[in-house]
Amino acid sequence: MSTPLLHMCTDAQWHLALDAGEIRAESPDPQRFLHLSTPQQVHLPANRLYAGRTDLVLLCVDPGRLDSEIRWEPGVPGDLASMRFPHLYGPLPTASVVAVLDYRPDATGHFEPPIGVPVLT
Repeated sequence: MSTPLLHMCTDAQWHLALDAGEIRAESPDPQRFLHLSTPQQVHLPANRLYAGRTDLVLLCVDPGRLDSEIRWEPGVPGDLASMRFPHLYGPLPTASVVAVLDYRPDATGHFEPPIGVPVLT
């Protein structure tokens, strides 16, 4: 058993992806990646980029259903030097998403690691 990787986006972006069948990086640069996280680290970019937002969802992604390369790369300055984030170099097919979780901050606008992330079999 393993844990899925997570992709954070808005509920509206997820619904657009369902129509398109995939999510792509917003840049046409072929070296652009989609940021993924583990359940233990997703709150770090959430707090840096989306503090207080109440329209986020976490896409629980089965990496075994991805066709594109995942590279584990350093985060940003301030993250632990040993911390690596999974970056997807290609599209994220909606068929790779095994669950969608609402991701809401606490009353102060701060995100915590999510609960209820499913286990992959």
